[in-house]
Amino acid sequence: MREADSAVSPVVEAWATYRTSTAADWPAQRLVRAKGNSRVSVVLPARDEEATVGAIVSTVREHLMDRVPLVDELIVVDSRSTDRTAQVARAAGAEVVSQDAMTRGLPRLTGKGDALWAGLAAAEGDVVAFIDADLREFRPHFVTGLLGPLLTDPSVDFVKGFYHRPLVGATSVEPDGGGRVTELMARPLLNLFWPELAGFVQPLAGEYAGRRQVLERVPFVTGYGVETAMLIDLLELVGLDALAQVDLGERKHRHQDTAALGRMSAQIMLTAWSRLQRRGWAAPGVMPGALLTQFRRGGSETLPNLDREIVVNDVSVQERPPLAQLRHRIPRRRRVAAA
Repeated sequence: MREADSAVSPVVEAWATYRTSTAADWPAQRLVRAKGNSRVSVVLPARDEEATVGAIVSTVREHLMDRVPLVDELIVVDSRSTDRTAQVARAAGAEVVSQDAMTRGLPRLTGKGDALWAGLAAAEGDVVAFIDADLREFRPHFVTGLLGPLLTDPSVDFVKGFYHRPLVGATSVEPDGGGRVTELMARPLLNLFWPELAGFVQPLAGEYAGRRQVLERVPFVTGYGVETAMLIDLLELVGLDALAQVDLGERKHRHQDTAALGRMSAQIMLTAWSRLQRRGWAAPGVMPGALLTQFRRGGSETLPNLDREIVVNDVSVQERPPLAQLRHRIPRRRRVAAA
């Protein structure tokens, strides 16, 4: 028998039971009937993803546009790629827009959050699904799973995906080893300060969908803080019951090294701090330092007695205001070819 102080919160348990489904619950044909006159957009933010973006675009177009008319619009946001991401995506059948073209006239920001904001600005769907462009072995259920609750239940405003994330090493595979930042940073933070969100299996998942009218009312944080901020802001905007999650099975993608995960964690911490300030739980007007010092072995500037090189990175995050506030400044002609 569990100790009372270690039991799952009744709110979290009830929500997880009621608002969790699996991708298999949402076959494409059922969703076509359910969507009615709603328009659906799928958006992929992509920076140097020529190796994977084409297969994802081709799969969505073949299975969810040509065979079944579920997705009305498929957009790839070229986030200043230096490879052939834009050309590959366009050849596979996506509309390609440039992050810079969509934000022309606004302050220049960097990172995934700004690419997502540009994708939302470019899309015309009533429901918008975001898919990371680095997925391998991508399947259509990654899209249908996210769309299911939104197209069948008007009380749902946002759906987050979750999955198993295998970590492939040189000699072994750890079935759920790919969520290191989630377990070491994001989940403890959310449980401490936003315990209502404790039922989300993958709070940092890059696959999610929402109603346009809701997504346009929240800011988009740059860098790796975007998913954390979005969950917290949506919780405050629409409440826990309007949020849902869907089991998408298994997600395969490339993994970053430990130093990169440290920078990601720092941005998540800064993002959480800004939300704590908004609640009055952190000193107003005071921001933590945004320079992260790390150490690298074998660098060209190794310091005496350390046998390591000091590497300093700026991990600061910025925010693009809610799209609803800036809609009048977005280019009318959306389909701007990526550079």
